[in-house]
Amino acid sequence: MERMASVMYLKDGFTEEYKARHDELWPEMEQALKDHGAHNYSIFLDDNTHVLFAYLEVESREKYDEIASTEICKKWWAYMEPLMETNEDNSPVSKNLTPVFYLA
Repeated sequence: MERMASVMYLKDGFTEEYKARHDELWPEMEQALKDHGAHNYSIFLDDNTHVLFAYLEVESREKYDEIASTEICKKWWAYMEPLMETNEDNSPVSKNLTPVFYLA
């Protein structure tokens, strides 16, 4: 199991909508995450900066990265695009974080 973390950026004024959309995560998107090896996926928000911190555990980074090419993931990105800073393909602008400490 590999641990992954990243930051993403929520646009101002969309906190409630972002949370609502994740509270109602599409079953197909949830299944795609699981099919691509995601476990223990959490997203946290810094209310002051609108920075999102995402943490998940994956079976393999390579397997997980394949989710980006699925139609359901592309559809989810388009759905979330109005709420977040995104790239040209609607994927969220994100920065991977480097692990520096772990306590099991």
